Amino acid sequence: MRPADEADFREFAGARALPLRRTAYFLCADWHLAEDLVQATLIKMYAVWPKLARSGPVDNYARKVLLRCWLDEQRRPWRRRERRDGVVPEQPVPAVLYTGMTDLLRQALAEVPVKQRAAIVLRYCADLSVAEVAAVLGCSEGTVKSQTARGLETLRDAVAKLELVGRNS
Repeated sequence: MRPADEADFREFAGARALPLRRTAYFLCADWHLAEDLVQATLIKMYAVWPKLARSGPVDNYARKVLLRCWLDEQRRPWRRRERRDGVVPEQPVPAVLYTGMTDLLRQALAEVPVKQRAAIVLRYCADLSVAEVAAVLGCSEGTVKSQTARGLETLRDAVAKLELVGRNS
């Protein structure tokens, strides 16, 4: 890679790593996995950076690569077997300090199916338009609207269920 292209990539990575990490966290609800996803995204983008940089803005492409990395991670056999609902021995820093997302919302978002969660996160957390989300997900705008509507319905039900459980505890 030419030094100018490498400098452009470093500038892009420095500017977009934190927003990508935040989006990844909203998708997976795990800071460590979010960092891994961003790293994998940047590695994949680095390999094709000279071609990308010539084609124009690359933010949507970065989100698409991040989403694909997350979906690939969800398909891994050890992710299907692993259950992350146990008690952690140390107390982490509350996620709300970093993202504005409460524990209730994080738990409820984990109940939403993968593709619906991706549509919700890209639409409302990454603040993309329906057309931009459709471009990132590689589907029609109608699919984005239906996935978002169904996801929001599932999210509302999960929040209500979690609030009910919290009141009864």
